[in-house]
Amino acid sequence: MNTYLDFEKPLAELDRKIAELEGLSSSDEGMSLGDEISKLRDKSARQLHDLYKNLDAWRKTQVARHPERPHFKDYVKYAFEDFVPLAGDRVFGEDEAIIGGVASFRGQSVVVMGHEKGRTTENRIKHNFGMAHPEGYRKAVRLMNLAEQFKLPVITFVDTAGAYPGKAGEERGQAEAIARSTERCLTLPTPMVSVIVGEGGSGGAIGIAAANKVLILEHSIYSVISPEGCASILWRDAARAKDAAEAMKITAQELLTNKIVDEIVSEPLGGAHRDVVGTVRTVCDAVERNLTSLAHMTPAELKQQRKERFYAIGRA
Repeated sequence: MNTYLDFEKPLAELDRKIAELEGLSSSDEGMSLGDEISKLRDKSARQLHDLYKNLDAWRKTQVARHPERPHFKDYVKYAFEDFVPLAGDRVFGEDEAIIGGVASFRGQSVVVMGHEKGRTTENRIKHNFGMAHPEGYRKAVRLMNLAEQFKLPVITFVDTAGAYPGKAGEERGQAEAIARSTERCLTLPTPMVSVIVGEGGSGGAIGIAAANKVLILEHSIYSVISPEGCASILWRDAARAKDAAEAMKITAQELLTNKIVDEIVSEPLGGAHRDVVGTVRTVCDAVERNLTSLAHMTPAELKQQRKERFYAIGRA
C-alpha cells in the first residue's frame, strides 16, 4: 500500500474509493462497476500528473524523503551481481549507515557504496537513519583505497540527511573523517560516479560524492544544510523550512543550472517510490553511460577533470 504525502491527500482519497469499488465488484458478481472504476482511474492518473507537473522545492524535499523510495540495498539487489560487503574501518568499528563492497556491475568489477536509511523501525535504528559516524567515512576511504589498488571504478549512492551530529561522532573526529573521505574521492585515480538518490545533506553527502560525474534523480535534493536547519539558523523557526527550501536552490533543476550536478535522471510519474525496479534500471543505465565516457581517461586526467569540475561550480 502506498504511503501518501501531505500534498497527495486528494489522490489518496480517490485511490481509496477505487479500492472500495474494486472490492465491491469482486465480492458481488451481479454488480458491474467497471465503467465507474475506469473513470476514477483516469481521474486519478490526471490528478497525479497535475500534482507532479510543477513541484516546488519543499514538495520535492518531501518526495526525496519518501520512506518507500529506492534505497541502497534496492540498487544492489536489482542492479549488481556477486556483491561482497566489506565491513569496518580498521580503526574503531563498523558503521551500518554506509554500506559498501565489491560487486559486478553489468559485466564489470566495481567498488560500490552508499547510505542506507532502512525501512522498518528496527532497520532504521540499525542503520542510524543513514547518518554516518566517522567510521563510516573511514570505511569509505578504505574501500576507495581498495579501488585504487585493483584499478576498479567506484559507484556511490547518496541518501542522507547529513552525517551523525551527536557527541560520539565529534569525539571520534567526524569533521576530519569527512574531509579525508572527500579528499580520497578527489585523488582517486579510477573513474568515480555518484548518484544523489534521495537527500544529499551537507558534508555527510559530499564525503562520498566528490566524483567525476554527479547524477541526481529528478525529485532528489542536494544541499549544504537541511531546510529545517537553515530555517532554524536564519529565522529561528524550523517551521519556515518551506521558505528555506525555496531560497537554497536545492532542486535537481537548480543544481544542474549551477553546475553542482552533471545530469538529471528522470523518475516515474509520481516519484521513484512508485516504480522501484524501473527507477533502479534507469539510474544504472545513466551510471553505465557515464562510466563508459570516463573509461578512456588516464589517472591524471581523471583527477584533473574532478578538479576542474569543482572549480566550475556556480560560475556563469
